[in-house]
Amino acid sequence: MLNVLLVEDDRDLAETIVQYLELEGVRCDYASNGISGLQRMAADSYDALLLDLNLPRLDGLSLCERIRERGDDTPVLMPTARDRLQDKLDGFRAGTDDFLVKPFELEELVVRVRALTRRRSGQARLLRCADLEMDLTRRVVRRSGHVLKVSPIGWKLLELLLRESPAAVARERLEQAAWGDEVPPSNSLKVHMHGLRKTIDGDYPVTLVHTVSGFGFSLRDDGHETPA
Repeated sequence: MLNVLLVEDDRDLAETIVQYLELEGVRCDYASNGISGLQRMAADSYDALLLDLNLPRLDGLSLCERIRERGDDTPVLMPTARDRLQDKLDGFRAGTDDFLVKPFELEELVVRVRALTRRRSGQARLLRCADLEMDLTRRVVRRSGHVLKVSPIGWKLLELLLRESPAAVARERLEQAAWGDEVPPSNSLKVHMHGLRKTIDGDYPVTLVHTVSGFGFSLRDDGHETPA
């Protein structure tokens, strides 16, 4: 069952949405203000966040910005009465993934929620695995607090691996992320992954970059020490 959080100050609307989602097999928690919503996001894991813009105590844009700054990639759908282009642009800059203008059909809300929950959001600006951290806003990679020098191609590979972590990523997807449709000779990915592995794992006791034989690579902390 999908698990979503609704942050909405209109209690009648919220009750209607919660009941309808649960009839559709979607479990829905509820918060009536931005601070409560932020606390729930920190305490629990959700498949999606339904976030109103006009909220007491902390508005929807600020809440969205805060969860993105701490690396939360939960997909965010904003049901809102604001339909101006500028409002949508502000929302996307804050880290939302989709909008639904009020009033809306509940059936469409369910369709949007299910579509969003098939993927994690690409809006997170801080990506982490164990003691490795990629700050997309400042364009900095750190491990155990130390800044690492990553090449432009290595950056693209690392970002995809972090976004998918701990799942394995196929070689074809990594090549697409690094070079688009103009993939260089077959050993290029191997060379760049070797360099990335040396940068990420070379001076640290625990291995994070793993080869998945016959498939691709993964970034995960399984506690195995880096070979000397």
